Amino acid sequence: MTEAARVAIVTGGSRGIGRAIVEKLCAEGLAVVTNFNTKSEEAHRLVDALKARGHHAVAVRADLTLPEDRARLVDATMRDFGRIDVFVNNAGTQIVDTSLVDTTLEEWNRVLQLNLTAPFDLLRLVIPAMRAQGSGSVINITSNVTQRLPAYMGAYTVSKTGLDALTKILAREEGRFGIRVNAIAPGPITTDMLAETFDSMGPERAQAFLRSIPLGRQGEPSEIAEVVRFLISPAASYITGQTIFVNGGGPGNA
Repeated sequence: MTEAARVAIVTGGSRGIGRAIVEKLCAEGLAVVTNFNTKSEEAHRLVDALKARGHHAVAVRADLTLPEDRARLVDATMRDFGRIDVFVNNAGTQIVDTSLVDTTLEEWNRVLQLNLTAPFDLLRLVIPAMRAQGSGSVINITSNVTQRLPAYMGAYTVSKTGLDALTKILAREEGRFGIRVNAIAPGPITTDMLAETFDSMGPERAQAFLRSIPLGRQGEPSEIAEVVRFLISPAASYITGQTIFVNGGGPGNA
């Protein structure tokens, strides 16, 4: 890696949207560190493929619900590369087809821990390095459920709404240090998580939902990665504190 190369951490990069972001940032010349928890084979296969193409990619085993693993992910990045220019909070989980009252405390805590507490704590660890550099770009992957507020996805929706608020507050606090903080709110993107949601909805409701989208289709992970690429580029140098909806104009378009 040359001294001028930028360094990114992308959480949950072994598949889906995270994988597409890792691939896109590597293609843009960034060194990328990602974590995996249970998807070891997928993560290492991705990293090996990227290295074979001459890219700088590292996979670190880290359960982001554990404070010590979050610290290890950031420490490994600083040890190997000495800086953090881009941080993408992508890892997440959900509970579908469950009312709030029927959500157990264990399920609630699991979703909030990974989707909101982990991003908050990781940012506490990452931001000091960005402050020292006088620059940095944070991208939080939220969801258009923050506008739709759907039934039976309460824990997930609350966690992503909190991440939206965190984005705006952090942008106001860190702008004086040259750090920009934005969020991307995907609509229905072709991922395992969406497949799980559609399974719970049943084919009739799922098709009705897709028909409600003006562009008439699901999005692809690469389309989220392209927005990440833009937001970390000089072209977006005056954009901070914003949530960009990438949902085909569908329900929840702000």
